[in-house]
Amino acid sequence: METLLIVDDDVSLLETLKMHFEEIEQDGQPRYQVATATSAAAGLRAAQEAMPSVVILDMMLPDRTGLEIIEEMKGLCGDARIILVTAYHDMETTIRAMKAGAFDYIHKPFPDPAALDLVVERALEYRQLSRRADEVHRENAAARLGDIVGTSPLMQQLVKEIGKVTGSHATVLITGESGTGKELIARVIHNYSYDEPRPFIGINCSAIVDTLLESELFGHEKGAFTGATAGKPGKFELAEDGTVFLDEIGDMSLMLQAKLLRVLQEREFERVGGVKRIKLRARVIAATHRALVEEVEAGRFREDLYQRLKVITLQIPPLRERREDIPPLVKHLLERINEKVHKRVTRVPGEVMERLTRLPWRGNVRELENVLTRAVVLAPGDVLRGDDLPALESPLPSPEPGRATSAHTASAMFAAPAEDDASLIPTLEEAERQLIARAMTVTKGHKGRTCQILGISRPTLERKLQKYGLAQSQSPQVHTFPVKDAS
Repeated sequence: METLLIVDDDVSLLETLKMHFEEIEQDGQPRYQVATATSAAAGLRAAQEAMPSVVILDMMLPDRTGLEIIEEMKGLCGDARIILVTAYHDMETTIRAMKAGAFDYIHKPFPDPAALDLVVERALEYRQLSRRADEVHRENAAARLGDIVGTSPLMQQLVKEIGKVTGSHATVLITGESGTGKELIARVIHNYSYDEPRPFIGINCSAIVDTLLESELFGHEKGAFTGATAGKPGKFELAEDGTVFLDEIGDMSLMLQAKLLRVLQEREFERVGGVKRIKLRARVIAATHRALVEEVEAGRFREDLYQRLKVITLQIPPLRERREDIPPLVKHLLERINEKVHKRVTRVPGEVMERLTRLPWRGNVRELENVLTRAVVLAPGDVLRGDDLPALESPLPSPEPGRATSAHTASAMFAAPAEDDASLIPTLEEAERQLIARAMTVTKGHKGRTCQILGISRPTLERKLQKYGLAQSQSPQVHTFPVKDAS
């Protein structure tokens, strides 16, 4: 439902428009929620409270003109589209209105309500297109070599290999533990492979159930399945002549692996429920934290697909194997975190940096960023405090190779038990539950910031909250794990 704000001192017209728009339905549901105001001051208050998608603003109001408040209105309701309305036909005012940022400028009386409906729908469409463009711009923000931080021999070798890869459009397989930055490497390869901007379309194969993943990859036609009320292009189609990034491809089902193999072999695909053959023009980059050789031997991954993917393979080293890169990484990440959370934590004492370089970092760069984010959020000043870092002085038992989990990360951050009391060690699920509960407490229940701290997506957080019974609790109980004295 879209929120519509109508500001007009003609009460009769105001009520007529309100009734008109509230009667419009879409898919059996009201299309608009309508707020009204009869003065400029009331309109500005309503804009702040209702956060409308579209504002229909009368030019002549009792206290101020529409032109005088259009800038304030835009500042209060962000990207809302503002339609100015007037009873006067004045060319100069029209020009001034459009220059001030009005989406459209129309005259009263309205010859046909449908004409106003059309302007409002067009305003909503342009707002949506603008939001999508902003999203694509953020999604395709150019990742450059400067974002790959590290001067260790392992990282220097990786950069050399990336340079060779960008010279061809061959399929690339990126391997490495969770949190090592596989998507960053994929974006760097993409951005250095083309002279002009091209789409980079990524999809996490482990985050979508099989029944939906096929549609996400290949698209679907109208009526292909229940709920397919319109045709939709898939990731391969949207990527055009750019790059498709298949993250966590090791988690793809055998059925979809067979279909993907056929697409890579024939360079063609069909939408679900369709018959038209569509050319695959995009380059494919895949990534996984799993050891695909072992997955092939276990019968969980097709050997022919593995051979097709590993035309060029890049292995990203874990952070514990390049500890000399941790100080520059800390500096780089602090700059990014400060910008996100609006803090200025810039000083890292020597003993704190030394401690950071000693930690095992089983979650790699992602875990380091999560720990730093937490420390920055809690820091009272501009110094990164040791008290806000994990109280861990010795490595925990290693997880299964290539399968670092958020529960291990939780243990690393909060669970350093007394050495002679095994009963204080939480289960992996309990450690994860406590980590999520603690993060929700730190952020006062703000799910967006909680996702940033934990390094997980919003759907994953919602599932975890439901799983651990935290979704209904506004103030989840937090159990403090016993930790060693960090002094």
